[in-house]
Amino acid sequence: MKLKVQFDPDLVALMQAEIIAGEKAVSAAMREAGTSLKSAWRGQITGAGLSTRLGNSIRLVSFPKSGDSLNAAALVWSNAPVIIGAHDTGPLIRSKDGFWLAIPTPAAGKSTKGGRITPGEWERRTGLRLRFIYRRRGPSLLVAEGRLNSKGRAVASKSKTGRGLATVPIFLLVPQVKLRKRLDLSRDAERAVDGVPGLIVAMWKTP
Repeated sequence: MKLKVQFDPDLVALMQAEIIAGEKAVSAAMREAGTSLKSAWRGQITGAGLSTRLGNSIRLVSFPKSGDSLNAAALVWSNAPVIIGAHDTGPLIRSKDGFWLAIPTPAAGKSTKGGRITPGEWERRTGLRLRFIYRRRGPSLLVAEGRLNSKGRAVASKSKTGRGLATVPIFLLVPQVKLRKRLDLSRDAERAVDGVPGLIVAMWKTP
C-alpha cells in the first residue's frame, strides 16, 4: 500500500509568502522610522533657532537601497557633526593654547572666510592695531582706535582732526565659554527605535 500526503494550501508556498511579506514590512518600517527621525531632528534644529542650512545637514539613507530585506536598516546622520554635536551636548569650550577665547563684537564684522573673524584677520583687513585692556570684572577687551561706519563696523578714521575717533571694543576675551545645550537628539532617536516594532506589525500584510 502506498500513501501520499498532500497539504492544502501548500505550506512551503505559504511560508515563502510570509517571508516576502515580512521583508516588505521590515523595509517599509525602517524607511518610515528613518524619515520620521530625519524630520524630527531637522525640526529640533530649526526650532532651536539654528539655521535651516544646518537643519538640512541631516541626511538619511536606507538599506538595502533597492528591494526588501528582513535585515533592512536606516541611517540618519549630519554632514556637520561637530556643530550639531556641540549644540547637542553643550560642551565647555577653552582656547587651544590655554589663553583667551576672542569673541567678536558687532563692530568686528564678519570673516570673509566664513565663521567668526579672528583678531589677526581683523587687523589685516582694517589696517588697525588691537590694544589689550584687562578688566578684573567681566571679560577683558581688544579695542581699536577708529570710528563706526553706517553699518556699525569699526574702520580707520580718515579725519585729520581726529573727529569721530573713538576707542571701540572689537573682541571680548574670556578664558572659556559654556555652550548652551540646545538640542536633545537622543530623545527623538530613542522614540524612533521604540516605534519600529509597531510599524512592522502595522505594515505586515498577510498574504
